[in-house]
Amino acid sequence: MVGGALRGRGTVVGGAVAGGAVVGTVVVAVVVVVATVVVVATVGGVVEVDRACVARAARGALAHEDSPSTTTAQSAPTAHGATVELRPHPRLGCASVPRRWRTRGALLVILLLSSGVLAACSSTPDAAAHRRHLPAPAAPSPGATTPSTPTPSPSTPVPSPTTTDTRPAAADTTGDAFVGTVSDVTAAQVSATWRPGCPVGPSSLRLLTMRYWGFDGHPHTGTMVVAAAVTHAVLEVFGTLFAEHFPIRQMQPEDAYGGRDPVSMAADNTSGFNCRDAVAPGPPTWSVHAYGEAIDVNPVENPYLEGGQVQPAQGAAYVDRATVRPGMAVPGGELVAAFASVGWQWGGRWTASPDYQHFSATGG
Repeated sequence: MVGGALRGRGTVVGGAVAGGAVVGTVVVAVVVVVATVVVVATVGGVVEVDRACVARAARGALAHEDSPSTTTAQSAPTAHGATVELRPHPRLGCASVPRRWRTRGALLVILLLSSGVLAACSSTPDAAAHRRHLPAPAAPSPGATTPSTPTPSPSTPVPSPTTTDTRPAAADTTGDAFVGTVSDVTAAQVSATWRPGCPVGPSSLRLLTMRYWGFDGHPHTGTMVVAAAVTHAVLEVFGTLFAEHFPIRQMQPEDAYGGRDPVSMAADNTSGFNCRDAVAPGPPTWSVHAYGEAIDVNPVENPYLEGGQVQPAQGAAYVDRATVRPGMAVPGGELVAAFASVGWQWGGRWTASPDYQHFSATGG
């Protein structure tokens, strides 16, 4: 920054010095030209005056000689008694005028020359003095660059000052806490799982929105349709499972699968209400799911074994219940204990056709 200031000052002073020298030179040249013109004019005027005076004097002398009255000689006695003849001659009267103008012209020329010399001298020494005292510009280092201050364009808007909000960000009110809400259900929301003639109508059902832990180790939010009478118990069960980080694959109403239970089970979907018949031998009867009082949890990890068949087929790897893996329902395990705490019974207790995924309020 200091080097830039010195360089800037040297530029200004150097310009002033050069300007003073140029001005002095111009003044001297002008004075010389003016002096030359004055001298030429003065000499020319004197010559012309002298010539005119000589001509007039010559004419006057001739006329005087021709005039008898002007040629009469006069005698004057001298100190020794001699007599001197005095003859009048014409007076030229020319020398006084040219001599006076020559003196004035010379003085004017001397004055102009003195003024020019003084002007030149007054500028040149100052310039020399500035050159002597001008600081030498600092040499930049090999890797240094001269900083420059950018000048904003007039058309570029000047940004307004910005402020930063230093308040702490709002804390995540949910975090690892369980959240469950209850809302009414419309016929449109259960159009694939409900129809007229079902044991309960949409007004007797509720939509639960609940958080759960996935197999990926992260919390997720799912929905489930159950009977209005069991919402409190279901929220309590899944709140317990959430606190224990019990994994659930996914959770959405069976309407997302068109009400087709085999498709929902194959997707390992945890669901509740579906107005359908029970999967059992004998005459058709309503499943407890048709009342909204039964829930199937992780159907792949907890398949239904009926007549030697595994439903869904993807659950065949989990038929061996001796090897306990995440998401499985086993006696004394987290899932079975959570439902038992609210009085719900587990379908895995059925020895003939165990339904490991099934939990119901009625035991059926």
